Amino acid sequence: MTADPHSGAEPVLDAIATTRAIRRYTADPIPDEDLSRILFAATRAPSGSNRQSFRFLVLRDGPNAADAKAILGEAFRAGWSAKRSDDGYGAGSGADPDSPKARTGRAMQHFVDHFEETPVVVLACMVGRKGHLTDGGSVYPACQNLLLAARALGYGGVMTMWHAPVEDQLRELLAIPDDVFVMATIPLGIPQGNHGPVRRRPVGELVFDDAWESGAAWATEPPGTRHTSAGPRSRS
Repeated sequence: MTADPHSGAEPVLDAIATTRAIRRYTADPIPDEDLSRILFAATRAPSGSNRQSFRFLVLRDGPNAADAKAILGEAFRAGWSAKRSDDGYGAGSGADPDSPKARTGRAMQHFVDHFEETPVVVLACMVGRKGHLTDGGSVYPACQNLLLAARALGYGGVMTMWHAPVEDQLRELLAIPDDVFVMATIPLGIPQGNHGPVRRRPVGELVFDDAWESGAAWATEPPGTRHTSAGPRSRS
C-alpha cells in the first residue's frame, strides 16, 4: 500500500500558519531539554553549499548574559524610539487605543522596556565573510527553524536586528571572533498571550503565475483566512 504523501502535513502547516512574532514573555525559564530541541531544529536547516556557517550564542543566566542583555536592551529601546517616531505610531489610527496600530505600539514598548528580563536571547551568527548577497540565505532558514520549533513546544520569539549598533560591544564582551558576524537577535520565552493565525495580505496579491502581477488562479487560501493591510501593496 502506497503511503499517503500528505500524512503528517497538517501539524507542520498549522505551525507555519500560527507562528506569530511574540514579544511578551513570562519570567519562567526554558528547560534545558526544550532549549536543546529548539536549537537542534535550528541546526538542521539548509545552508549554502551545506557549509553550515551558522552558529548560535545563547544568553540565559550565565556570567555574561546580564551584561549582554543590558547592552541589547539599550539598543532595542533606541531602535524602537526611532521607529515609533519615524512610522508615526502615535498618529492616525495609532491615536485610537483599540486600533491594531496602537496595540502593536504597546506590545513593542513592553518588549523593549522589559528586554533584560527575557529568559533566553539567541544571537544567530555567521562564520566567514560578510557582505555577499547570499549571506542571509545561509543563516535565516536556521532562524525560522528555531522559531517554528519554539512554537511547536509552546514557546514564542521574534527575529530582530536592533543589535547592529552595539555589535562591537557584544563582540568584545562575548569574545566573538573577528570573522563571526551577528546576523539576528532572537528573544525566546513562554508567551504571555497566545499564538494564533497570522494575518498577511491575500495570497493573490503576493503570488504570481508566469509573469509579474499575473494572477495565479490556483493560489487559494484556507477557509476563514484573515488578512492585514500592512506590507507590500499591489499596484493594481
